[in-house]
Amino acid sequence: MKNKAKKFLCLLTILLTIGCKYSKKNKLTKEVIHSDSYELVKDWPNLPEDLVLGNPTGLAINSNNNIMVFHRGSRVWEEPFPDDKIQENTILTLDQKTGKILKSWGADLFVMPHGLEIDNENNIWVTDVGLHQVFKFSSDGVLLLTLGKARFFGNDTSHFYLPTDVAVADDGSFYVSDGYGNSRVIKFSKDGKYLFEWGEFGNKEGEFNIPHAIDLDKNGNIYVADRENNRIQKFDAKGNFITLWQNETTEQLYSVAIDSKNDYLFGIDYMFVNDTIVKGSDIFRFDLNTNLELQFGRSSFYDGPISRYHDIVIDDEESIYVGDILGNKIQKFRLKKAD
Repeated sequence: MKNKAKKFLCLLTILLTIGCKYSKKNKLTKEVIHSDSYELVKDWPNLPEDLVLGNPTGLAINSNNNIMVFHRGSRVWEEPFPDDKIQENTILTLDQKTGKILKSWGADLFVMPHGLEIDNENNIWVTDVGLHQVFKFSSDGVLLLTLGKARFFGNDTSHFYLPTDVAVADDGSFYVSDGYGNSRVIKFSKDGKYLFEWGEFGNKEGEFNIPHAIDLDKNGNIYVADRENNRIQKFDAKGNFITLWQNETTEQLYSVAIDSKNDYLFGIDYMFVNDTIVKGSDIFRFDLNTNLELQFGRSSFYDGPISRYHDIVIDDEESIYVGDILGNKIQKFRLKKAD
């Protein structure tokens, strides 16, 4: 009996030691991941009561650090897409501090708004999945460039198939994620000349299942939110695969954004169960090698309503803005630095 007791005590000691080691490891890991935190700014934005804010599918930051929103007004997603264009203003500029509307335009231009980008000259780029087109406007809303043929889709050098987003390089060349119908990324010259493309439908490296959003870092690397493959893929400027981050917990990864000031990559996902139970979205922060540093939202550190984030941007104060297409709202999160 004494030998059995000794063996039992020995085994118990080993198990307790192992348990303490794993507890310490988990605790340290959590502390590292959540060394910074973000709090929801609940009084932002400050929108008029009579504004019809539709699905805010695209967000961007202009040179004044104000937030631009591309939304659908009273239009809801329905297929086939309607023939008529949205009659409300679909592009808003919001004050970074107050959230008040500084400018509003874009009526009678779009069928189904989707992606939004602002380049380093303050030009505004948008994609319309209903028209299968990409548009470039000046900061004053003057149309400068149109790519694709309205209401005609294709997979050649002059047509898109439900294009989702645009990312513009410092030299003015740009990339289009194309999109729901095609599974490719296309690069164009500054004046809109087709240069090259990569990608096809699939789940291998360099393949896509709905390339839903796209952004660039200051070295010209491209990050693609590969939505239905639930991952972020990173490529060099020529489309060569570098690395990826695979989200193991949810169904869809919607968008990516680069914070070039701090060399962060951000992403957002969306989780639902049995196609009916909505769990909501998480926000992720990575280094530029797609190593996860921080995660919050649906899973933790969030006291707001259940949301379905469609796009994300970061301002010069490291605040995060997300467009929620479930509640048709824009949320702002303020960074709280670790001590």
